[in-house]
Amino acid sequence: MIQIQDQFEAIATGLADQGYAVIDQFLSVDETNQILALSAFTDGSLRKAGIGKENKQVNEAIRGDSIYWIDKESAQPPLKLYLNRLDELRSFLNQSLYLSLKDCEVHLASYSAGAFYKRHLDQFKLDDHRKLSIIAYLNSDWKDSEGGQLRMYLNEQQLDFFPLAGRLVCFRSDLIEHEVLPANRERLSITGWFLDQFSELRHLP
Repeated sequence: MIQIQDQFEAIATGLADQGYAVIDQFLSVDETNQILALSAFTDGSLRKAGIGKENKQVNEAIRGDSIYWIDKESAQPPLKLYLNRLDELRSFLNQSLYLSLKDCEVHLASYSAGAFYKRHLDQFKLDDHRKLSIIAYLNSDWKDSEGGQLRMYLNEQQLDFFPLAGRLVCFRSDLIEHEVLPANRERLSITGWFLDQFSELRHLP
């Protein structure tokens, strides 16, 4: 497995040069499997996600995933390990890119077969505290034919990334529009955002 420090440096370089970075093996096979074994994926904890910051509404014609917000204090060990790694990454990015990231908010996400999320920005119009989007994928043995790409829009260019287990994608929440394309199998991830304020100040429905 690539050294964590090398991964952090690659993420910082990608963000500085192009506004995004894609790193494989950010989570090991064992770490991914431990997260996949969590009961939250099977016990009904995940709920249909809404759109918008205020007056949030479920609209599966725009967004079809189900989510479960992770509480840092009560998170199970596999998730705490991931959150600790994100905290290390946040500190590294603050030092190397002179950012002022203070915290993160993270949820588990499940897209059932056929579900998608249309083109959007992660930063709300009336809430600019999300600075970087961070997604770790949990899908083992993913094939290109199964779809489910994350599609980024950069100027006139479109970039597609498949949701491979252990892969981390990090990008500017305020600049890069993106969408989740439908897949023909369930698509699982840990999705989150680095914030310029402490997460305790936010209300997460």
